[in-house]
Amino acid sequence: MAAGRFEPGMNSGDTQPGERVWRRPVPAERDTAALARQFAAALEPPCVIYLRGDLGAGKTLFTRAYIQAKGYDGYVKSPSYGLLETYELENQTVLHLDLYRIEDPEELEYLAIRDLHRRNSVLMVEWPDRGKGFLPAPDLVLEFGETDESRFIECLSFSSKGSRLATLVDT
Repeated sequence: MAAGRFEPGMNSGDTQPGERVWRRPVPAERDTAALARQFAAALEPPCVIYLRGDLGAGKTLFTRAYIQAKGYDGYVKSPSYGLLETYELENQTVLHLDLYRIEDPEELEYLAIRDLHRRNSVLMVEWPDRGKGFLPAPDLVLEFGETDESRFIECLSFSSKGSRLATLVDT
């Protein structure tokens, strides 16, 4: 195993990996933002959330709404070119990774994610499959998708912490 790799299952809990918890329709941007605000109210760090979906599916919109709901007043930009944006908020640090442009997962070594991911951090990762082996295991995966009728976000739990969070957001 390379020095920078995370141990498989380091966030593992008693929930079966990939357990579908809920699927929510988000037909408009305001619906995605409202869901992100629910996460902001319920989430306690540390937490790792993978955001999966096509370009333009709402992953960055979700993260932006989450960060703003936590009280950040500045501009929340997409980390597409810089790969990582860090937001120091009250009681938590949000690390927003967008791995769309990386060609080799080992590029994550230069970002020192292992050192940045602390007890008070929330790690939100767009295009997590591109960082396989160099990211901590997720607590939740949010799948952004669409049908002919509407857009949706599906929540999959990968840890007991993720399962509790998903349940809090779903009520």
